[in-house]
This record gives sequence, structure tokens and C-alpha cells, in this order.
Amino acid sequence: QEQVVESGGGLVQPGDSLRLSCAASGRTFSVYGMGWFRQAPGKEREFVAIIWSGGRTYYADSVKGRFTISRDSAKNTVYLQMNSLKPDDTAVYYCAVKSNSGSIHDPINYGSWGQGTQVTVSS
Repeated sequence: QEQVVESGGGLVQPGDSLRLSCAASGRTFSVYGMGWFRQAPGKEREFVAIIWSGGRTYYADSVKGRFTISRDSAKNTVYLQMNSLKPDDTAVYYCAVKSNSGSIHDPINYGSWGQGTQVTVSS
């Protein structure tokens, strides 16, 4: 079973950038891929981005063009580069292992969730 640990969150101003990291251990990356989700207070956990085992990526419309997911297989680490941050991006960001072939948008299809890292965008 994989274990993941997120890091890199913080308090930034609108327009700033942050890079989140997700370090995986154990069985390393899932055959399906690795995803990022986020959850704002009072809201459901929402899909942000995924990188499949073959390297293909997919993004939520709300972050497309601003966020980039990537990975370093040698370090068993997945990154989320976040540019042009907005206050609406404020949330706890989670990394998770895609555990089956179900919808990429549904958290139920992911396992090995990390503890999350807080991102706050505020002036």
C-alpha cells in the first residue's frame, strides 16, 4: 500500500505561485496514476488534476492554464505547480493514488490519501 505525504502549502497573495509536492512510498505510483484534490471549508472535496502512469495529464476547468501537474519518478514524487493563484484557490490540497478505473473526479476512486497541505490566497 502506498503512502503519500503532501508539502509546500502556505499563505500567498493573489497572483503568486506555489509548488506543492507529494512524496509517495511503499508500492510507489499506482498503475492508474496520481491525483490532486482540494477541499475548502464547508465544501466538498473537488478534483484538481491527475497524472496517469503513462504521463498524460488532465485538469479541472477551474485550474486549467494556471496549474501544472508533473512527476519525478526517480524521487517517487508528484508536483502541483500553481501559478496566478486566486482567493478561490484557498483550500486544503490533498494528494491521492488512483486505485481503480472509475471516474477521475470522484474521490471514492482514490486511495492512500495524504494528510493535506493548506493553501491560503489572501491579500
